[in-house]
Amino acid sequence: MVLAGLLAICVAAAFAGAAIYINFAEHPARMQLNDAALLSQWKPSYARGFQMQASLAVVGFLLGLTAWYQTGDMQWGLGAIILVANWPFTLLAIMPINRRLEAMSPQEPDPDLRALMERWGSLHAIRSAFGAGATIVFVLAAL
Repeated sequence: MVLAGLLAICVAAAFAGAAIYINFAEHPARMQLNDAALLSQWKPSYARGFQMQASLAVVGFLLGLTAWYQTGDMQWGLGAIILVANWPFTLLAIMPINRRLEAMSPQEPDPDLRALMERWGSLHAIRSAFGAGATIVFVLAAL
């Protein structure tokens, strides 16, 4: 196996782990808060998570493409595409919700806050699946 492939596995697994943590620990915990606290917690968490996960998706994509180029094994390319699919999915499906949530004031949250946050969590689970799927494809390519 090439170094780029090993690094692609590590980056995809980090992405998947972070995304899964958000779905199974952070988001359910924040949903237990009152509306003002929920929104106050989500805003900085989202901003920091976006930076980390967006970077991991791009780096993992580039590493997967590099491994594909070096080995000729198309599985590396497939894993790369699955991982970077988080970008268009986020922009098309999640970003409209993010914008609505970001525009809300924690002092006067919108009556739709809880419904939007539930939807956000469901859509974020798809990001977790992309990360896990890319990791699995990369591991299969390594075998």
